[in-house]
Amino acid sequence: MSTKTEYEKPIPLKNGDNQPYWDAADQHELKLQKCAACRSFIHPPGPACPTCGNPETEWELLGSDISATVYSYVVSYRPFLPGFQHDLPTIITVASLDAAPEVKLMANIINCDAKTVKIGMPLKMTWVDITEDRALPQWVSAKE
Repeated sequence: MSTKTEYEKPIPLKNGDNQPYWDAADQHELKLQKCAACRSFIHPPGPACPTCGNPETEWELLGSDISATVYSYVVSYRPFLPGFQHDLPTIITVASLDAAPEVKLMANIINCDAKTVKIGMPLKMTWVDITEDRALPQWVSAKE
């Protein structure tokens, strides 16, 4: 008898702007959109560069060994959406990528005591497989 639990939280939708990002995440890799003209990273992905307005973009694979530091964070003690009630407290962070500090990625810090989180704390990206073919990038403390 199977006791597999279904994923209860909202699953991010893929669209024309973000599909390469999510396809890479599903393979446990980080791929970011980049402007073909001014070479600025574009995150979250969109139809044109917010820096120079150029609509020509490309995607750069940063790989699977991603490090960052906590730029900002909030600790939530209540679930705002269904499915999050089992993850309390939830540590939601905006992290600055070490390889591209101008890029800030939002995700949860998992497997971490909320009392130990600090601005500047080193993080490593991990991926949580939420379905057979979908994965979410999340953060874990790099101090361990």
